[in-house]
Amino acid sequence: MNFLGTPDIGAGLFAGLTLASFATAFIGVFTGTAGGLILLAMMAQVMPPVVLIPVHTVVQLGSGVTRSIIMWRYVLRSTMPPFMIGAALGAFAGVKVFVSLPTTTLQGILAVFILVVTWLPKLGRIGAERGRFLLLGFVATFAGIFVSATGTIVAPFVASVAKDRRNHSATLGALMIFVHTAKIVAFGFLGFAVAAYVPLMIAMVASGAVGNWVGEEALNRVSEQRFRLILQLFLTALGLQLLWNAVKGWGLA
Repeated sequence: MNFLGTPDIGAGLFAGLTLASFATAFIGVFTGTAGGLILLAMMAQVMPPVVLIPVHTVVQLGSGVTRSIIMWRYVLRSTMPPFMIGAALGAFAGVKVFVSLPTTTLQGILAVFILVVTWLPKLGRIGAERGRFLLLGFVATFAGIFVSATGTIVAPFVASVAKDRRNHSATLGALMIFVHTAKIVAFGFLGFAVAAYVPLMIAMVASGAVGNWVGEEALNRVSEQRFRLILQLFLTALGLQLLWNAVKGWGLA
């Protein structure tokens, strides 16, 4: 049952999670969002909560690194320094308060935020770019302490400054590196109950790298207009899903 020493993960499930990492990395590049959130939902079905977020974080960090390497020439580098500072501050603040803020409340706030920014894109351009991305880094990392996959928060703002679909996917991947790194440092994930999952994480990072490469090839074949439509529809669906989760958590459905 413990394939390659991975607790409670057999060979079939090991292969399934590896394939899931490939598929969601492809989705993340091709749609410009959603890959990490979909992978988190899939992993949550088969992994214990105590290791779910740390393992997911490490896998997503690997995916962000490989995507950035593959698409480095498209990364909007001006967004990175302020976002990195905001991410560090967000991780520190998130660790301080994560035990006291209900997850459902945060999901509701994020849902409304994502839907508004997606359908009112000019809001994603308010203020100077440096200040906007510093605040975004803080919010995305702070929220990531609670809900892990926060690329959906970052995506609308990246879309507002990215003139090309490849700029969007590459920059989103690069910025999420800072989010996941800050979370790992904040929680000490690398030394917290995940050593036995190293073979699985290596396999998922490797398959995610292949998914990123295949996703870029597919992205080069789609029109800019179609990409923007796909991105908007995915963000809307994810925002509505978060809102529904919050409503259920509040006992209203």
